[in-house]
Amino acid sequence: MPTSRPRHTVTESDELSRALDDAAKRWPEDRDARGRLLLHLAQEGHRAIKEESEADEDRRREAVRRTSGALTGAYDSGYLDRLRDEWPE
Repeated sequence: MPTSRPRHTVTESDELSRALDDAAKRWPEDRDARGRLLLHLAQEGHRAIKEESEADEDRRREAVRRTSGALTGAYDSGYLDRLRDEWPE
């Protein structure tokens, strides 16, 4: 089918073959269309990556919230200016 979109060629390795066989169990309507199974796997993989990324971001934000203000009062007024005065010009 003509297209201006990039095409990708994938050789069905043993590992990919097993993944497609497992995908056929999940999407039996596409069990005879390994190309569609591959698309399902790509979509599921993308969904999983996005969920993991969002969960990581949530954990980082929670760590920032949890530790926010933990060092309040640890440095006196003018500390940063005095520290900068020690740096060579």
